[in-house]
Amino acid sequence: MIDVTMPQRATIQTSRPGVPAPRQMGRPVSAASLSRPVPAAHPASVPLGRPAPVPAPRAAVAFLTVAEVAAIMRVSKMTVYRLVHGGELSAVRVGRSFRVPERAVHDYLRDAYTDIA
Repeated sequence: MIDVTMPQRATIQTSRPGVPAPRQMGRPVSAASLSRPVPAAHPASVPLGRPAPVPAPRAAVAFLTVAEVAAIMRVSKMTVYRLVHGGELSAVRVGRSFRVPERAVHDYLRDAYTDIA
C-alpha cells in the first residue's frame, strides 16, 4: 500500500526572509498590570472580615407613565405630552417614552388651582 498522508511540520520556523512574523493577538500584558491595586470603591478592595459600608437611604421616587398621569388628572395623553413638551410638567425621557415623577404631578395640580369669586 502507498502512504498518502500529508507530511507534518516538526517545528514552526520563526523567521523566514520576506515573510512577516506572526503577530500576537490582543493587548500586550505586562507583569505590572497584573499586580495593580484595586480601586478603593471596588467591592474587592474591602477586606472580607469587615462589612461593607451601607449607603444612606434615599427617598423613593415614584415615576408614572404618561397614561397614568392622564388618568390621575382626567385628561388625555396628548394633554400630558403638551404639558411635558411645554415645560409645565417635568419628566424624564426613558428610551422613547416619558416618565413623570409623582411629586411633579402633585406640585403641578397644587399650583394649578385657581380661586373663583
